[in-house]
Amino acid sequence: MRAVDIIRKKRNGEKLGRKEIEFIVKNAISGEIPDYQLSALLMAIYFSGMDIDETKFLTEFMMKSGEILDWKFLKKPTVDKHSTGGVGDKISLILAPLVASTNLVAVPMISGRALGHTGGTLDKLESIKGYKTNLTIEEFKDIVKKVGCSIIGQTENLVPADKKFYALRDATATVESIPLIASSIMSKKLAEGVDAIILDVKTGSGAFMQKQKDAKELATLMVEIGKRMNKKVIALITNMDQPLGMAVGNALEVKEAVDTLKGRGPDDVTELTLKLGAYMLYAVNVVNSVEEGYKKLKENLYNGEGLRRLRQMIEAHGGDWNYILSDEFTRTKYVYQIRSNASGFISQFDTYTIGLAAQILGAGRSKIDDVIDHKVGIIVYKKVGDKVDEGDVIFEIRANSEQKMNEVVEMLEMSYRIVKRKPQPPPLIYEVIE
Repeated sequence: MRAVDIIRKKRNGEKLGRKEIEFIVKNAISGEIPDYQLSALLMAIYFSGMDIDETKFLTEFMMKSGEILDWKFLKKPTVDKHSTGGVGDKISLILAPLVASTNLVAVPMISGRALGHTGGTLDKLESIKGYKTNLTIEEFKDIVKKVGCSIIGQTENLVPADKKFYALRDATATVESIPLIASSIMSKKLAEGVDAIILDVKTGSGAFMQKQKDAKELATLMVEIGKRMNKKVIALITNMDQPLGMAVGNALEVKEAVDTLKGRGPDDVTELTLKLGAYMLYAVNVVNSVEEGYKKLKENLYNGEGLRRLRQMIEAHGGDWNYILSDEFTRTKYVYQIRSNASGFISQFDTYTIGLAAQILGAGRSKIDDVIDHKVGIIVYKKVGDKVDEGDVIFEIRANSEQKMNEVVEMLEMSYRIVKRKPQPPPLIYEVIE
């Protein structure tokens, strides 16, 4: 078998077999197939696509390229949630401790970093003084056993093939291929060894999948991969046409997550957390219905159990809980408010631009080795459908560089629209795929 023949086959739009995909993945890791041939294959896949069998084989062999975790020692079901990424998406910080606080399941989460206009859960957690995300698998398992949840970064031994493929996709403009996205996400989640996976597939102006039909195609493919790998997977297609919650930026989002677990969070963040969590409990059969799961989680959101579990998780990772509660946690050198120059109703946001503005301030990365400024960000005071009067604050910029602050002011001023008649706010959840 030769790599060049497999590349030619896929270039010509033919279907690759199980053995051919296994050959590619194994030799990609060993270095037998050079990067230039892997890049050529990725481009061929980008243009020719892959069917469900090919995507399943690619997922399976990437998953098997490293360690697969085992949670049987916990004696309770395990479940995880994955989001395809958005602006202001701090849901994992609230969801993991809240779901774990029921004591019905354990929630081991392996998360990613910010790249481009979307935020990363690890960067948010690393805004907390002392919080360690690079734990060993043994340390990870120990925290999950003691606390019921833990959020860490991807380890060296977990899905090394995906690391290789992802770096090349990023460098060769082949990221936006639905089979490659699906196999990348699912190989990592399946390697976690959890009993069920809930997917939050974002769509809209702040999502990678801006069109709803593309988001549905990706969600359906990942649910089907789960079925073929004997894993329970449920996907929710959710709205990213406006930022989630009010806070965009790392420490600001942690603070909003804490407020949410105190029962004082924004309505959309609270509702999406409860819905995703309810499906997590339902997927592993510890509740009889999504409604029962929702009710249980709502109780723990308002009685403080979820908040207590978040504190336990942060402290187990070495994080300083009191630092989060201090003014220093989110204090920046500059604060600037953008006010409405007209009265009416908010009709839309350009969420991508808001995410990009936060990235420019230093809350995100344009390159993988960029250094994050954890305190900077944007607070969005209005939602689509909200009434505004001239002079109302729409955005608050938190910055540590006057130059960067000035750079984003004009971007944000152009990122929303006001109309005279009240528009219908978009739904938070479009569809559930099982």
